[in-house]
Amino acid sequence: MRIFDPHIHMTSRTTDDYTRMAAAGVRAVVEPAFWLGQPRTNPGSFTDYFDSLIGWEPYRAAQFGIVHHATIALNPKEANDPRCRPVLDLLPRYLDKDRVVAVGEIGYDSMTPEEDDAFERQLALAVEHDLPALVHTPHRDKARGTRRTLEVVAASGIAPERVAVDHLNEVTVGLVRDSGCWMGFSIYPETKMSPPRMVQILKQYGLDRMLVNSAADWGVSDPLLTLETGTAMLAAGFTDDDVDRVLWRNPVEFYGQSGRLDLTPAVTGEPTFAGSSIKRGGS
Repeated sequence: MRIFDPHIHMTSRTTDDYTRMAAAGVRAVVEPAFWLGQPRTNPGSFTDYFDSLIGWEPYRAAQFGIVHHATIALNPKEANDPRCRPVLDLLPRYLDKDRVVAVGEIGYDSMTPEEDDAFERQLALAVEHDLPALVHTPHRDKARGTRRTLEVVAASGIAPERVAVDHLNEVTVGLVRDSGCWMGFSIYPETKMSPPRMVQILKQYGLDRMLVNSAADWGVSDPLLTLETGTAMLAAGFTDDDVDRVLWRNPVEFYGQSGRLDLTPAVTGEPTFAGSSIKRGGS
C-alpha cells in the first residue's frame, strides 16, 4: 500500500514518526501552514516558520525516503490577530517557491469579518499564482461554516476543482460534493473522523475527489491512521486499486494541479539556506 498524506503537520512530529510512516508505506506528504498552538506576535515568526516548511522539513523527510511539499498561508485563527495580518503581504514571495503546491490552510475558525477578509484575499492569491487552495472548515458550527465557505469560494472565481475543503464529516460532505470542490477528511483517534466512518462515507459518496489525511499535529493524533483507513477499506470489500486511488492517486491529482508536484525521492545532503549550511544534530 502506497500512501500520500495530503495534510499532515510534520513540524509537530518526531523522527520516530517519520520512521513509522516510511515503514507503513507513506511515500509523500503535504504540510499545510497552520497555528502552532502558541500565539505568534510578529510577522518575522511566520517567515522563520515558512522557511522551515520549504527548507528544513523537506530535508528531514527525505532522510526517511518521504517526499515533502507544503502549502503556505495565514491561518484562519491568526487572521484575527492584528499583529499577524501583515503576513498577508509576505505571502507572494513564498507562493512562488517550487515546493509550495497550494495556498492553505485558509478559511474559517470563528467566522469573523477579519477571517472573511483574509480568506477572500488568499483565494485571490491562489488565482493570481495559479495554485490550488486548501480550506479549513471551522470546528464549531461546521455546517454553517461550510456553507459560508462555499459561498466565498464561488464568489472568488477560483475553479471549484482547484479547491479542497477539509475536515468534513457526514453533515458537510454532501454540500461540498455538490459544489464540485474536493472533499477532505481528517482521521483522528478521538475526534473528527474515524476509519469506520470514513469507509461508510466512501461507500455512500464514492471515490471521486476524496482526500483522506491524518492532519497529525501537536494534539492527540496519529500519522498512521491513513494506513488504518486503507486497511478498513479492504476489510469492507474495496479493492487494492480503490485504496490506491484514495490514498495515492487522488492527492497526486489534486496537488498536481499546481504544476510543482515532484514525487521523485530526494538525494539527501545538507540543506542550504541563504548560503549557509545547516548541520545535522541539535547543537
